[in-house]
This record gives sequence, structure tokens and C-alpha cells, in this order.
Amino acid sequence: MTPDSRNSPVSRTEDGVTVAVRVSPRARSSRIGGIVADADGRCAVKIAVTTVPEGGKANKAVIALLAKSWLVPKRSITIQSGATAQRKILRIKGDASALKQRIEVSMAEASDD
Repeated sequence: MTPDSRNSPVSRTEDGVTVAVRVSPRARSSRIGGIVADADGRCAVKIAVTTVPEGGKANKAVIALLAKSWLVPKRSITIQSGATAQRKILRIKGDASALKQRIEVSMAEASDD
């Protein structure tokens, strides 16, 4: 765990960033929410998708939503951990500085809604 990972769901890696997310499947609409804190204080980006969590459908919907919103190719986003859990760690390959900035802007806009 990096020093800022408790305060931010985004952490830099050698080849991009990791992002902690909390996914709510079967939502009324697909959207990226703000930052939520788990009971242990770890932060995650709140994601809602309309699809069901069967056969990886919700995971694919999460990746498609984030790729479109964060302007990255779908193939650059992988699930590092939590494929069958509500809380997931996603790895996004690319320029770490640009990705981190883009994601943080997206989260700020979501929390303003």
C-alpha cells in the first residue's frame, strides 16, 4: 500500500495507475460517482452499472464506462483483484501522471453533481 492510498483511490505504478473501485451492479443508470470510504478507511471510486453481475457482464460494463469517461482504450484496463467482489482494484496502463490527473478530475466532477 502506498502512502497516499488511504486518502486517494488512485496509486501510481511502473506502467500506469491502479484504481480502487466499489461497484454497484443492477443500478438504474451507469455512472461514476465520487469517492467513498470503506469501514476500514480505504477510499474507492463509486461506480454504478445497469448490468447484472453474472458471467463478467458487470466487469465488462465497468471497463467500458471507465474507458469512455477516462479516455483510455478498454484493453488498457484490467482487473488486478476482486473480479467477483464489489470492491475491485483496476490496473490502467499508460502515462501515470496524465491518467491520475484525468481520473481525479473525473472524480471531482462526479462529487459536484
